[in-house]
Amino acid sequence: MNMNMTTPFQQGPQTVRRLVVEVIDARNLLPKDGQGSSSPYVVADFDGQRKRTTTRFKELNPVWNESLEFIVSDPDNMEFEELEVEVYNDKKFGNGSGRKNHFLGRVKLYGTQFSGRGEEALVYYTLEKKSVFSWIRGEIGLKIYYYDELLQQEEQQQQQQQQDHPPPPEEEQHGGTEQERNSHRPPMMAEEGRVFHVSGPMDHCAQLPDGPPSPRVVVVEESPSPVVRVQQDQPLPEMYGPPEPEVQYHPEVRKMQAIRGDRVKFMKRPNGDYAPKDISGKTPNGESERVHPYDLVEPMQYLFVRIVKVRGLNPPTESPFVKVRTSSHYVRSKPASYRPNEPNDSPEWNQVFALGYNKTDSNGATLEISVWDSPTEQFLGGVCFDLSDVPVRDSPDSPLAPQWYRLEGGAAEQNSGRVSGDVQLSVWIGTQSDDAFPEAWSSDAPYVAHTRSKVYQSPKLWYLRVTVMEAQDLNLTPNLPPLTAPEIRVKVQLGFQSQRTRRGSMNHHSMSFHWHEDLLFVAGEPLEDSMVLLMEDRTTKEAALLGHVVIPLTSIEQRIDDRHVPAKWFPLEGGSYCGRVHLRLCLEGGYHVLDEAAHVCSDFRPTAKQLWKPPVGILELGILGARGLLPMKSKGPGKGSTDSYCVAKYGKKWVRTRTVTDSFDPRWNEQYTWQVYDPCTVLTVGVFDNWRMFADVSEEKPDCRIGKVRIRVSTLESNKIYTSSYPLLVLTRTGLKKMGEIELAVRFACPSLLPDTCAVYGQPLLPRMHYIRPLGGAKREALRGAATKMVAQWLARSEPPMGHEVVRYMLDADSHAWSMRKSKSNWFRIVSVLSWAVGLAKWLDDIRRWKNPVTTVLLHILYLVLVWYPDLVVPTGFLYVVLIGIWYYRFRPKIPAGMDTRLSQAEAVDPDELDEEFDTMPSSKPPDLVRVRYDRLRMLAARVQTVLGDFATQGERVQALVSWRDPRATKLFIGVCFVIAIILYSVPPKMVAVALGFYYLRHPMFRNPMPPATLNFFRRLPSLSDRLM
Repeated sequence: MNMNMTTPFQQGPQTVRRLVVEVIDARNLLPKDGQGSSSPYVVADFDGQRKRTTTRFKELNPVWNESLEFIVSDPDNMEFEELEVEVYNDKKFGNGSGRKNHFLGRVKLYGTQFSGRGEEALVYYTLEKKSVFSWIRGEIGLKIYYYDELLQQEEQQQQQQQQDHPPPPEEEQHGGTEQERNSHRPPMMAEEGRVFHVSGPMDHCAQLPDGPPSPRVVVVEESPSPVVRVQQDQPLPEMYGPPEPEVQYHPEVRKMQAIRGDRVKFMKRPNGDYAPKDISGKTPNGESERVHPYDLVEPMQYLFVRIVKVRGLNPPTESPFVKVRTSSHYVRSKPASYRPNEPNDSPEWNQVFALGYNKTDSNGATLEISVWDSPTEQFLGGVCFDLSDVPVRDSPDSPLAPQWYRLEGGAAEQNSGRVSGDVQLSVWIGTQSDDAFPEAWSSDAPYVAHTRSKVYQSPKLWYLRVTVMEAQDLNLTPNLPPLTAPEIRVKVQLGFQSQRTRRGSMNHHSMSFHWHEDLLFVAGEPLEDSMVLLMEDRTTKEAALLGHVVIPLTSIEQRIDDRHVPAKWFPLEGGSYCGRVHLRLCLEGGYHVLDEAAHVCSDFRPTAKQLWKPPVGILELGILGARGLLPMKSKGPGKGSTDSYCVAKYGKKWVRTRTVTDSFDPRWNEQYTWQVYDPCTVLTVGVFDNWRMFADVSEEKPDCRIGKVRIRVSTLESNKIYTSSYPLLVLTRTGLKKMGEIELAVRFACPSLLPDTCAVYGQPLLPRMHYIRPLGGAKREALRGAATKMVAQWLARSEPPMGHEVVRYMLDADSHAWSMRKSKSNWFRIVSVLSWAVGLAKWLDDIRRWKNPVTTVLLHILYLVLVWYPDLVVPTGFLYVVLIGIWYYRFRPKIPAGMDTRLSQAEAVDPDELDEEFDTMPSSKPPDLVRVRYDRLRMLAARVQTVLGDFATQGERVQALVSWRDPRATKLFIGVCFVIAIILYSVPPKMVAVALGFYYLRHPMFRNPMPPATLNFFRRLPSLSDRLM
């Protein structure tokens, strides 16, 4: 089959991206002119372009309000560029003694922090030092945004003339700048975790150079449908020039290059069926002639058939369809559609089929594509291909252009002339990395609407802060009883969220009510909702509405720091004049809106993009498949089936694999990537059984959970591939149940120990606003519940929709719910953490009892050395910690840990405790069962109460030493302390330390089995427990 592709290149309108830096002002700068002041100016450097502002004379809080504009030479790689803003003191306005301008501070920003025009905000950045010994203080306020501008026709003609008359080669060699060289780099394109390289003019004709291959470049875009901008800067005749000998990559991309390490086989630990296993030997090393973009998964070959349209169909029909048949597959297309004002003989489908392909079984096989009339099932023509002639296309190749083929029929149809027309289609063999695969009809997932793979994005969430200050001129209820103050409350509603203030305090002089109370809500983009404020009079039994205000969210000011937002008066509606209310409203962009449990959070970035830090690495996940899944639904008597799919969530990006129908051992082999901004985050992968794909023929049911796995990114070594099998565990009312196993391949591509990666561990976990104006625990949990619900509603509107139960399961929405099992798990976690202290106490007790005389004597000698040379105590302690860390390196985890059943106390759980854990809130159980559980909880609470009382008693006894509650004990304690002070003043401290140490380590023959006098004295001290009722 001849597949000639001729696609003429058309040059579209050119655009130029401009970066605008608005320098607003600076605060609290350092005086540098020797006269207690400074004359500052700002210098901005971006992509080799350097611009400055004017100088403000003798001003420590200067105001500029100036804009500096830069041209972005490579818009596709703008996120890897750096903007450096420096503040200097101008020596011309000083005393003249300085020979150079004094440095006042700098700020370094990255392209990921730039926002589009219309989304910019004023941000105050803390000025940083240039060196360790610099003394810098102050902040600088900047507005940074970018926009794309269409080049005018005259500028395009000038550029075209410059291209037609290039400068001499000598000038190109010596006068070319780095920007000009970078502008000829071929752009890169990323789509839903797959990385492609968009060739330059005729790169597809270039031959690969000899020698070792260049390292793979990872470029990730988090948007589900990225836009690729390819600008042609060369004239059309140069398309046939020689190819570039070597591809140059952006410096920041080279910095993020991931080197794929060799796979290491580890010995399996016999921890039972619930432990993860290493399966790295089962995955091919990927050594082939072609470089596949999916290097973490197994390549799966598919036969792709793209049906575009038909022309000249005879006879014309209203709803024709296409049949695609091979030796092992038979599929049928959707009904055709027609363009407006088009004849009925030109139906269109624009549909792609991906059929499973096995090269060994395709020898001599054929592919039949035929067109049929839907009402009459009449054959209208077809095309036949030999599968051995179908071309093979890998993802770096350009897509195959559809070709026109003459429709043919049998001898009878051909002789009678009943078959006529052409069909436009393309056929090729590819893998799951093909561009057409996500939207293709797959042979292992026939229900296209609810089974295709998809990338989702969580909505951009804001905290809405409503400060209710006061209200005036309210129409209060008349004829109140004497000495009765009105009870005025404010109720604020935003969607399904509702909060009410406390009772307002009344000012009798002006008849106004004051609250000064903050209410927080979660608002999601697009900000289409409106906030509703209700003024209620709850003095009587029935609340009376005094007025209301409706405020659109789009009219509320956004802030990303703790700057003051001016309050506004809003008139109350509901009558002629109902009064007014004083409010301070703002959308908080400096917080991270939590929608996950804090201990499994996958992202800590604030809402405002201007505050984002640059990424430190790239997380790559390969979802290979699952083994031994249990049947989740019944297909008939004695036969079950499972239609499983995977969902992975990290940061704002959700991915969903295609659904493999009717398989207990599905193979997905899909690979996805995320940008990592903080390695101390968690990747969550869940497996579900698809029930929504049957919603059109039966009642819609929620998808059933099969299990999930969490992987903490910080536990992964840099640039190492982990290929492991994790058990899928589900806790049900009947106990722990293993649903199967999932095979994953994970790699964290990042520089190992560069300053950018290590500096993350010293930075605060949450954004700055969480520490300046922290949120309370109860308020934070309520806001997390609202955020989870909003994310679920947003993802449910996608196609295919993601169910509410899937989102709640992935976000651990019920992690705060109480259960006896979780309480036991946390108790044993505390015991495990304190076990080292118990072990140390037992070891010291064995030493002082002389169970091993040699060890005890050696400890005496070590103790003498440390006492005689006390300056060795701290270095020896740190050296001991280093040796412990080196010793435990042998026992480090070989693979990322999955769910721990023993730590979760799920191996042997009482059935009644599990039934209580799955009970609703409020309880739906019979009163007798609730009474039994309540009594059991009271017994447990009594134990906790006793332990807390014991801790309080010991603390009160310490206070009683000097509180004179027991006069004799206090006199005795003060006298002993006075004697000890005299001894320590007169005796050298080393002698005292040696005496005390040897006394503690004395032989058992010199010991008294009874408790020491100091312990007896402490136990006799009074506590406050005798005062309890």
